[in-house]
Amino acid sequence: MVTKERLHELIEALPEGERATAARLLEALAGLEPGEPIYTPKTAPLDDEPETKEELEAAAEGLADLAAGRVVTQAELEHRYGMH
Repeated sequence: MVTKERLHELIEALPEGERATAARLLEALAGLEPGEPIYTPKTAPLDDEPETKEELEAAAEGLADLAAGRVVTQAELEHRYGMH
């Protein structure tokens, strides 16, 4: 089995002129498009930083709007702005 350390060694040993080719090959193996960020919404780690006071207030405001019925669905927005 190839370890991450071995892969790192191989990358370090690559001639500079081969790095773009190696990147394209690794992106293809990882199922990424060329230049696509490694972290996509599906693969990004969870944000584990504490929420700020402003973030907590914004979330509370959104929940209050939801509870009061001051929201519209995506379909309603698309219909309202002729985007359907």
